[in-house]
Amino acid sequence: MTPPRGGQEARVHRMSVRTRLTLLYGAMFYVAGVVLLAVTYMLLRSVLNNVLGNFAFLEVSADEQEAFRAAIINGVTHQLLVKSIVALLAVGVVAVAAGYVVAGRALAPLQRVTATARRLSETTLHQRIALEGPEDEIKELADTFDAMLERLARAFDAQRRFVANASHELRTPLTINRTLLEVTLADPQASEDLKVVGRTLLATNARHQRLIDGLLLLARSERGLEARTPVDLSDVAHSALASLRPTVVDAGVTLHEDLAAAPTAGEPVLLERLVHNLLDNAVKYNIDGGAIWLRTWRQEGGSLVHVANTGPTVAPYELPRLFEPFRRGAEDRVGSERGAGLGLSIVASVVRAHGGSINAVPRPGGGLEITIRLRTAPPDAPPGPPAAAPIAAPEVDYEHSA
Repeated sequence: MTPPRGGQEARVHRMSVRTRLTLLYGAMFYVAGVVLLAVTYMLLRSVLNNVLGNFAFLEVSADEQEAFRAAIINGVTHQLLVKSIVALLAVGVVAVAAGYVVAGRALAPLQRVTATARRLSETTLHQRIALEGPEDEIKELADTFDAMLERLARAFDAQRRFVANASHELRTPLTINRTLLEVTLADPQASEDLKVVGRTLLATNARHQRLIDGLLLLARSERGLEARTPVDLSDVAHSALASLRPTVVDAGVTLHEDLAAAPTAGEPVLLERLVHNLLDNAVKYNIDGGAIWLRTWRQEGGSLVHVANTGPTVAPYELPRLFEPFRRGAEDRVGSERGAGLGLSIVASVVRAHGGSINAVPRPGGGLEITIRLRTAPPDAPPGPPAAAPIAAPEVDYEHSA
């Protein structure tokens, strides 16, 4: 059965430019060869007719002479046609091979552009193609690409300076305000009304501090990784748990841990924040007497961390929105007492910076299951698309679920 036209077009589009150019060269060569062969065939018949028409064969009638001339012309032209077709096919194979080599040499500058683009990351924007050669379209493309890299490098430098300056300029007044409020609250002569206002302002100051810290961390992770160091996700999880365990106890939530070795490479501070935000989100959006499951393990060349929690039912169509900044499930930019709404967006940004993938699904009975997959070994190239290897569902015991 003939495949649909769309499938044929898809196969054509998957062919490389070098292959398409080679096929084009070969087709043009054969078309030109066939035309030349046809013209040569017709010219040869005309020449033989003119030459043989001037000869008279003795003791042979006129009809026999004409038949003899036709036999000679047909035999010569037939032999010429057969041998010319064989020669055309043989030379055509050589021409196609030569066309493949020529196409490769012609496209070599484009391959340099592609190779440079693949090597690029925030820390390698100083690299340039610097293509030398005639002022043709390919050199113009390479020069345009180099100019774009220059603009990107300046933009990233400006972003680094902005984040550094914002970190200082925004944190300093909040720190001063917090210090003044704490001094005021510690004054024994302060009235009760003043202390109530002071505690309210101190809580507001703390929320602003968390918001600024979250925004700065989000901007930092969006810039990508400047360096990668070996780190074990189980150690990262232990560290995150150490800071959150009192919060888990105060919330009355049962914590189930299964932390196996899960080596990866990246920035430990960002990875710890990733696990911290997952656990913090699982505590904040839980139910009374609920549970949290935390697991790290290694699987098929990847290192994984899995966090599941009981909680309100989450609709599947709401999942993508949860990883957007300032989103809080069904609440949209409200409920700031629970946080700034940056937790899961920071998780998604850190995962992208490490070239990993996220799998989030609603948990049966309410709550979420979030699995993060990161590469086990440090990649040689900048992070690309998430790995295609599937994430197997972990075997989690939910018998303690509410």
